[in-house]
Amino acid sequence: MKACSFLPAATNIIRHLGLEEELCGVTFECDSDKPRVVRSYLEGNSLSSAAIDAMVSDYKKQGKPLYYIDEELLEKLSPDIIFTQDVCDVCQIDTSILQRAIYKLKKQPLLVPLIPRTLDDVFDNVTLIAKSLGKEEKAVALLSKLKKRTDFILDTLREHKAPLRRVMILEWLDPIYNCGHWIPYQISLAGGVDMLSNPGGYSIVTDWDKIVRYNPEVLVVAPCGFNPKRAIKEIDRLTGLHGWDDLLAVKNNAVYVADAALFTQPGTDLVDGIELLAAFFHPDLFSVPDTLKDHFLHLEKIIA
Repeated sequence: MKACSFLPAATNIIRHLGLEEELCGVTFECDSDKPRVVRSYLEGNSLSSAAIDAMVSDYKKQGKPLYYIDEELLEKLSPDIIFTQDVCDVCQIDTSILQRAIYKLKKQPLLVPLIPRTLDDVFDNVTLIAKSLGKEEKAVALLSKLKKRTDFILDTLREHKAPLRRVMILEWLDPIYNCGHWIPYQISLAGGVDMLSNPGGYSIVTDWDKIVRYNPEVLVVAPCGFNPKRAIKEIDRLTGLHGWDDLLAVKNNAVYVADAALFTQPGTDLVDGIELLAAFFHPDLFSVPDTLKDHFLHLEKIIA
């Protein structure tokens, strides 16, 4: 069976299922050497957060898509199945755009839209993808391994009666967005609570004064689509705000700039994100895994 994955999270899941040989096409953001069928009009830009936000808003106001499909390449690949998403038309191409493109194909592939809103939804998608590729047993094995990792964190927190840390994760810097969808569930499994988050729903613009009043003990900056080196370039957007030095997170040296892919992409790497958060929230109980040491920057160390 030939499959196209039109979102990085699905590509991530397929790789961890050991089914990458089934892939024949991916998006420009996927960590894969397969042909890139989906591209973005914003691809490769070096704009600031504010400029990106303005451009996205302008595209949406005009009804213009942010993504496009190489229809000639898609016809050539002739996939049997395509995995897409219907959660956010800003983060990835959505099913409606894809439907218009495949209407022209000689062979009509099966469309499998993924609609994760919670962490359980993400794990359900692992089963859906494996089942769609005729390898459901691989999902059982993978999910069992992932559960062992999250169970270890929860068992350790219970054993030590670890208190919940009051935390916040930022999904964008200019304007400032809180976190939503599955991220609050990641936070919970890591031993924290983000009372400004929106579990199962979209992230929204959040007033800085509200954050100052909330006063998080740990602050994680993970702008969607940014790696730590990209995000740190705009950290002065936060550090220059009134009340920054008074935040408990700043006083505790508990401000981290993290790889957004571990939080905003609903794939199996979310468990890596949970392990990283556990080390941020409870460094006396958990260490950052060696495989994740290049996926974050500790702001105190950067400033020092």
